[in-house]
Amino acid sequence: MQFEIVGDITEVETFASGSGIREIARLRRIYGRGRWRKRKGIAKVRLSNGSIHLAEIHWYEAAGIGRKEFKIKGLL
Repeated sequence: MQFEIVGDITEVETFASGSGIREIARLRRIYGRGRWRKRKGIAKVRLSNGSIHLAEIHWYEAAGIGRKEFKIKGLL
């Protein structure tokens, strides 16, 4: 699903890091070594059909690399 984040991400929390991330080997191979964390938060998103919703989103993040692979886990 294609979407765009509109505004800031709130209620950000880390729920997995380092070896606790199942896909750590793939992340390191694609983006490089770093202190990877899997994070979640709440944000307004604009879907491909133009509608705007509040959604829980998840992503991977590492210092010096940035936020990667955003995904919507549920619309609120």
